[in-house]
Amino acid sequence: MTETTISARDGAVLTLTINRPEALNALNPSTMQALRNAIEGAGRDPDIGAVVLTGAGRAFCSGADLKDVRTRLDAGETDVGGDLRANYVPLTRAIVTCPKPVIAALNGTAAGAGLSLALACDLRIATAGAQLIVAFVRVGLVPDAGSLFFLTRMLGLSKATELALTGDPLSVEAAQQLGLIAAVVPAEQLMVVALERARRLAAGPRQTTALIKRGLARALELDLERAMELEAQLQTLAARTPDAQEAIRAFIEKRTPVFRA
Repeated sequence: MTETTISARDGAVLTLTINRPEALNALNPSTMQALRNAIEGAGRDPDIGAVVLTGAGRAFCSGADLKDVRTRLDAGETDVGGDLRANYVPLTRAIVTCPKPVIAALNGTAAGAGLSLALACDLRIATAGAQLIVAFVRVGLVPDAGSLFFLTRMLGLSKATELALTGDPLSVEAAQQLGLIAAVVPAEQLMVVALERARRLAAGPRQTTALIKRGLARALELDLERAMELEAQLQTLAARTPDAQEAIRAFIEKRTPVFRA
């Protein structure tokens, strides 16, 4: 039986490939469980400094496996919200709360919940010509797996509304102009660029990276005064880490810091 998720290590970088190219890497429960387990495991593994998430074939991820959804609906399983809580929500949460940087390498279209996964990642690097599609309205459904949250915060209400109500595709080139995509590269350079970025992040101060991710996520919910108090609390934690002490010494000594793995 073919593995639906392939894991590969390159030094301190873990690459996870959604491996259902015949279904445009559509998500089913077993695939989501495998991805969640791998990402949570990476978060606990001191030897892993960054994660790259990509897809096999010509798509990053087309979203939910609608054949699987239709089979369950035909069988009378109409609690789609329960499916989200059991499968999609834990996977999105695992990506967002992972203390290591997670980079989405978009080898092709990211649609529906596949776009949600990409938006949950910390950075997105895309193949030229790929598209982002808030596809839910096309099948009579509401954006899920975090899309309502990510789109409104990353794009603002007006653009998020346009994309969600129309389901019109957004090119990665246009998405880069909107700040959703960090880089657009030729297809043959995608993994080279994604892995180089991941290695650079993995070589940085990992405890600091985890604190930055925590702070950015929480700051979305805070006013200025509470955000500045959060900064003070996190800065105290950061200053106590060996990485911060090494970086400060290296700055004063005019040398490159050497961080512990």
